[in-house]
This record gives sequence, structure tokens and C-alpha cells, in this order.
Amino acid sequence: MTNHDNTKKKSHIPFRLNFLFFSVFLLFSIVILRLGVVQIVNGEEYTKELERTENIIVENPVPRGKIYDRKWRTIVDNEPVNAIVYSRMPGTSHEERLKVATQLAKYIEMPINDISEKDERDLKDYWLIKFPEKAKEKYTEKEFKELEDNELYKLQLKRITKEDISVFTPEELEVFKIKRELDRGYDLTLNIVKDHVSQTEFAVVSEHLSELPGIDIMTNWDRKYNYGTTFQTILGNVTQGLPAEKIDYYLARDYSRNDRIGASYIEQQYEDVLRGSKEKVKFIKDKSGNILDTEVVSEGERGQDLILTLDMELQKKVEQIIEEELMKAKKTVGNYLMDRAFVVMMNPKTGEILSLAGKQLVTNNGKLEVQDFAIGTMTSQYEMGSAVKGATILTGYQTGAIKPGTFLYDEPLQIKGTKLTGSYTRMGSINDLTALKKSSNVYMFKTTINMANAVYRYNEPLNIQPKYFDMMRYYFSQFGLGVKTGIDLPNEASGYIGKETRPGLLLFMSIGQYDSYTPLQMAQYVSTIANGGYRMKPIIVKEIRKPTNDTEMGNVQYEFKPDVLNKVDMDEKYVKRVQEGFRQVYQESGGTAYAYFGNAPYSPAGKTGTAQSQYYGPKREYYGASTYNLSLVGYAPFDNPEVAFSVVVPWVSSDKHPINKYIGRRIMDAYFELKKSEATPSTEDQQTGNDTSGNTTANTNTEAENIQQ
Repeated sequence: MTNHDNTKKKSHIPFRLNFLFFSVFLLFSIVILRLGVVQIVNGEEYTKELERTENIIVENPVPRGKIYDRKWRTIVDNEPVNAIVYSRMPGTSHEERLKVATQLAKYIEMPINDISEKDERDLKDYWLIKFPEKAKEKYTEKEFKELEDNELYKLQLKRITKEDISVFTPEELEVFKIKRELDRGYDLTLNIVKDHVSQTEFAVVSEHLSELPGIDIMTNWDRKYNYGTTFQTILGNVTQGLPAEKIDYYLARDYSRNDRIGASYIEQQYEDVLRGSKEKVKFIKDKSGNILDTEVVSEGERGQDLILTLDMELQKKVEQIIEEELMKAKKTVGNYLMDRAFVVMMNPKTGEILSLAGKQLVTNNGKLEVQDFAIGTMTSQYEMGSAVKGATILTGYQTGAIKPGTFLYDEPLQIKGTKLTGSYTRMGSINDLTALKKSSNVYMFKTTINMANAVYRYNEPLNIQPKYFDMMRYYFSQFGLGVKTGIDLPNEASGYIGKETRPGLLLFMSIGQYDSYTPLQMAQYVSTIANGGYRMKPIIVKEIRKPTNDTEMGNVQYEFKPDVLNKVDMDEKYVKRVQEGFRQVYQESGGTAYAYFGNAPYSPAGKTGTAQSQYYGPKREYYGASTYNLSLVGYAPFDNPEVAFSVVVPWVSSDKHPINKYIGRRIMDAYFELKKSEATPSTEDQQTGNDTSGNTTANTNTEAENIQQ
């Protein structure tokens, strides 16, 4: 290439740069000119337009997630209800809100029968607004000059009398209640003024929205319980707004004051899952409150759905059985303190709760009624009696106090300073299996004495060191006795642990008449024996699923797998030995449950229990009265258990009443009858792998797999 060519190319560069600079200069000039026109020529007009409108983001409630049972039956649903809401504009005065409340009162009815003394402070504020001239009479001219506004206001409130606020007419009280709802809201947030609005009120208010600044109408959602009061206390409830004691906590988590939240048990435990995400809508309004435009900022989504482990058809039958047996037993002479009964049924291999039921008898206007008390299965504790003897025998094996097949002589024992104590009959020389089968107290006493390295001599003191209380409780706890079960619900009790360490009390602990346990702990205990020694965490929620329409179930978001809390620190052959003892209790003549289960076709096993107990229920005038707690634990089938259960009936007047065994037989019959009727899986079950027998189909990589082999 020649030098002439290079010179030619260079000559074009300055021209191109100049053209680029000129173009940039021209564009900046246009932008500056445009900004000048906007700011100088049209600035005032745009400022007025900006002041004329306001952008308000409103969050509309969405339905909560639904709750289903293990067979996908809907337990808790949502139903739409009409609501009147208020969105307060910034700077709105009390007088303006009073004007809106007065106008709104013409179109809706607001109940006033719930106004009471607790509303006195709010009524005084209302009185100050309604009667401003009279309000001035509540202070002197000197006080007006000397006191700050806040001090003057407090003085007025103090001097307003009950006679002053008693002048309100029913119509004025309606206005008061409406205004109070208007006052409760924050600026630019929706606050529900009235829920469950009638169709007539809904239509009339809709027609007059233009004269009710800030008022609007919307659809809200109520919980619908398809099974009535069945399982109600465990399902929990939902509030009608944020609870006052936790309002700051929820407001900090992006809740609104009128939001419904789960207040107890499942609704509370899974609040974050069930609440959903609100729809956010931007309203562009003028200063008069007229809507100029709307824009959906984000679509809302109802809460996620819960699939429970519960079988609601079984739950219904179990509750019915408890109610019937309670009412029959109550009619028996002397059962004046017995007022409750509990049942827990669970899959011993997975920990899935199949039924969690409790009933309580109450007297209402002289009439005996039955209330749901399912929460008592995990919040109340009782001495359980001989049902815990399986844990005692296993403790004896593990500590070397006895061996499988050890014979001990059953005879009444006399410890110095105590009463002669024995079994319900003299049994003579018996082994461990017979001790379980016939429920020998003395065999447990002597096993415990051996464990504590003590020596028994007739009518002499028994020397047992306190450390052996800890030893026995250590082994008991491996089955879930005296410790929380870990169920996914709040407020679980851990049972009561006795504080005294007198030697005789350790003997009573061995037969279930010292420490106390919950019905749920008893079900976990017997499940641990049934499955070969794995303490499974009780599960009440099986799956969390994504919400979809009503015609299909959403995808699984989270599945709660079986969770082994611990493997008992005992030889497997020991557990099998106790299993055989439990089988004899139910299936062999002489067993304490044989008369009630001997002909059961599902091969049951388990243990009966009776504990002498003092009454400590709601009738305080009878505190300390002598009663009996009747219990029963079991499982079936013996060789491949799929269901385990506990029955607890406290404060019965006689240890001869077999209410615990009646309930136990009937609930187990109900379980296997339902299983038989549902033996043929539906098309839906075949497609989804849902197990209609009530057993889980989940596979895990934990020790739970070993249990299911």
C-alpha cells in the first residue's frame, strides 16, 4: 500500500469525528429543550396532575389452604363471604370518619348487643367527638391554659361519667361501632368493617360508594368444616383479625390487622403454609376518592394444602364409640367423676396418626353434653397402671435383674411402714410371660428390687438408692414414656415425673402408679414394642401440596417421611419376648384381655392397665377422691402390625368396669371393617399409589425401612 492511500484514509477521520460530536451535541440540545418545556411550560400542569392523583397498593385476601385426610376427603375448606372494607386516606380526621360512619349506618345493621364495660374507653372518645361543647365543660379555663393537649385529653376522659356515655341511642351506638372499625385501620390499608354482609346490604352499599369515601366491598373467606366438630380441637381455629397480644409480631411479618391467622394446633402450626400470598392491586384515585385506574401488581395465590395422615371415616367411628361408651358408663352408679376418654391409633411402622380422639362430658343447663377433647390425648397425663409393664420387663432384661424365662414367686410383700401389697390374686411361681399375661404386680416389684440391687425381707425397710429412679426412667424414655413424642403439633405435654424417691415409689413406678403419661405417649410406647424397638415420631401431616383447582390435587411440595427417634437400647430377642407376652394377654385363656379379644380375627396383642389414682379434675370439691384410671394398649396383626392404639379412661369409680376394653375392641373392629370395605382401590388410588389400607407407601433411607420389611 502507498503513502498516498494512507494519507487519504487519515483525511476522512476528522470529518467523521466532527460529525459524531455534532450529532451528540444536537441530541443533548433536544433533550435539554424538552426538559425545559416540561419543567417551565407544563411543569405547573404536571404538578397539579400529580397532586390530583394517588397510587394506593391494596392487598386483597386469598383463601387459606385446604386440609384433607389421607384418602383426600376434604376436612377443611373455604367459603366466600361478602365484606365491607375501609381504606383510610392519609390525613383523614375523626370528624370525616364519623361522617362516613353515620352515612354507612343507614345502609347496614351493626350488632350492638356485644358492647360491654370493656368498651367504656372507646365510648368516651366517641362522646368527646359527638359532644364537643359539653367536652369543654370537663375542664376549667385555668386548666385549659396550664395543661398540654395530651394532659387535657386525659383529664377529660377521667371526668366523663357513666351517665354521660349512657345517653347514646341504639342508632348512635351502631355509628360508634362502625367508626371504631374505621379508626382501627392504617392509612392506605384495607380494614374489614363488617363481615358476613347480607346480599341486600352488599347491593345497597355498592350503589352508594360514591358518597362513602374510603368504603369498598369485597369477597372474604371463612373456614368451612365439612365434618362439623369431629377432630375440631386438633384442627384448631382461625382468628377474625390479629390477636392483640401478638399484633406487633404479625405486623412485622407483613400481615394486616384484619387478617385471619391460625390460632391453635394444625391451623397455627402450619400458618406459614396455609396463609397463601395476597393479591396486590394498585388503585389510582383522585383526591375525592374516585378510582381513575387499577392495575394488578401481583397475582395472589391461596395457601398450600395439607394432607393429613388421619382417616376421617375411622375418626368419626372412633369418636362415636367413645361417646357411646362414655354415656353408658356414666349411667353406672358411682361414676360421678368420670368425664373423659381418649383413643390414639397410629401405624407403628411409620408413626402416622390414623385417629386422635378424645371426648369430655360437660353439664350445660342441667343437660349432659359431649364435647370434643382430642387435644387431651397430648396435653393431659395420667397414671396408666399395668399397661406399662412391658417397659418394666424389658428394663429388667437389660439391667440383668431377670432373664427371659426367670421364675419369681408371686406373694404379697410387706415393707416396713407400708401396707401389705400384692397382685389381685396369689399366682405362686410364675415366669415373665405369665407375669405379663396375668398382670402380676409382685413380679414387677421383685424385678425392680433386683434391678436396684436391694434385698427384700418381710416387714423390714427396703434400701433403694435414688439413682435407680433415673435408671428406670432412662429405659422407659426409650419407648416415649415421660418424654415428648415429637408430634408436629404445639403444646404437647411430657407427662409428670414424681419428685420423691422413697423406695416404695420405685416399685409403684414399675406398675404404672407413680409417674404419669399422656395417651399419645402410650400409643408411641406400644408401637415401639410392636415394630421391634423403633421409637417413631408421630406424624399428623403427611404431605404439603401446591394449591390447584377443585378438580385435581396439586403437586407434592413436601412429604413428611417416617422418622425414627431412637432404637431402644435392648437386645432384639428381649423385645420379641415381650411381644409374645402381649400376645398371650389378648389371645390365651387367662390373659387379662382374652375375654374381650380372644375371638378377634385380626390376631391382636397388647396390655391392660388399671391404676389407683386420686382425682384432680375440674370438680375441685372432690380433689383427692380415690378413683381408677383404666388403660389399654395394643396392636394388630401380631406378626405384622399395621395399627397400634392406646385407650385411656381416667377417674372411673370402680376397677371392675371394662370401659377401656369395650372401647378397645370396638375401635379395632372398626379399623379392620373399614379396611375390608376399602380393600378394592379406586382408579385414582391406583394412579397415585395411594394406599387405601391406611399404610404409608413412602420409602425412606432411614431405619424405618427396616421396620417395614
